[in-house]
Amino acid sequence: MPVADGHFELGLDTFGDVTLDADGTPKSAAQVIRDVVEQAVLADKLGLDYFGVGEHHRDDFAVSAPDMVLAAIATQTKRIRLGSAVTVLSSDDPVRVFQRFSTLDAVSHGRAEVTLGRGSFTESFPLFGFDMANYEELFEEKLELFSELLKEKPVSWSGNTRPALSQQMVYPHTESGTLKSWVAVGGSPQSVVRAAHYGMPLMLAIIGGEPLQFAPFAELYHRALKEFGQPEQPIGVHSPGHIAETDQQAQDELWPHYAAMHSRIGRDRGWPPLTRAEFDLTAGPRGALMVGSPETVAAKITTVAKALGLSRFDLKFSHGTLPHEAMMKSIELYATEVAPRVRANLTKD
Repeated sequence: MPVADGHFELGLDTFGDVTLDADGTPKSAAQVIRDVVEQAVLADKLGLDYFGVGEHHRDDFAVSAPDMVLAAIATQTKRIRLGSAVTVLSSDDPVRVFQRFSTLDAVSHGRAEVTLGRGSFTESFPLFGFDMANYEELFEEKLELFSELLKEKPVSWSGNTRPALSQQMVYPHTESGTLKSWVAVGGSPQSVVRAAHYGMPLMLAIIGGEPLQFAPFAELYHRALKEFGQPEQPIGVHSPGHIAETDQQAQDELWPHYAAMHSRIGRDRGWPPLTRAEFDLTAGPRGALMVGSPETVAAKITTVAKALGLSRFDLKFSHGTLPHEAMMKSIELYATEVAPRVRANLTKD
């Protein structure tokens, strides 16, 4: 599958994982949030295309209000596009989501995006009073409403998950009339078709296994767009990774923090402990972890971009307690050495 036409975008995603001080003490959430702003400022300075901030509601992640952090970033950056990674639409209100991100669009002079998801972490559901039994209906109805809000015209809508609207205008409008809105998908064909139905760009979250196994999802998305009479839309990939001077250094830096994060989340989900052999396999040439030297990571991103026909790749660069300083170095190498290699590779064909 050919890479999508036009400029290939390289972005970054973070969940604002709570990291450690030099003495091994967990940083405050406030300091982690300030570190996230510093990371975004560096990404903007170095010419990356996108910076995404995730939403969580637990003590190992500092960011529960991505739009607030992104607004702070907007005041200190000039060019980089800013968005969520992801916004859990199912446990939020579509009207408020649109208002918050159209406001971010104003603050950032038109650089706002939003990525909408059902939520692989579900802490927000009981926190805001939603029943997990309605998991599918919540997302389906709220995405339907959000797609209407994106038209920035009077909205009439009714459903089971929020009060009905009748010819309701929602403010503020964006200056351009368009708020770029992606749908995040973790591996469900139904979710791929849903994104195509609403004509929204597709963001594939590939966090394990082999990325090339997602090629059928890209093909399904293009077929579904045609069947629904929608124009072609970009496909992006969000994958975890870490970059250092050598493959060994990158893997050794990431391993203890990634393993601890995996174990902590796995306790809630029934996962067995991660072994170093499993980690090395996932970090290998065919695995989903984009870990290694700039040459290695650039080659892996290029392979995935070509196989899936991507328009964007977002590196999820935060991993549990991985130190801020290591993330800053990874961002620098990603922007100055990985990004140029990827773009050069993609223009060869």
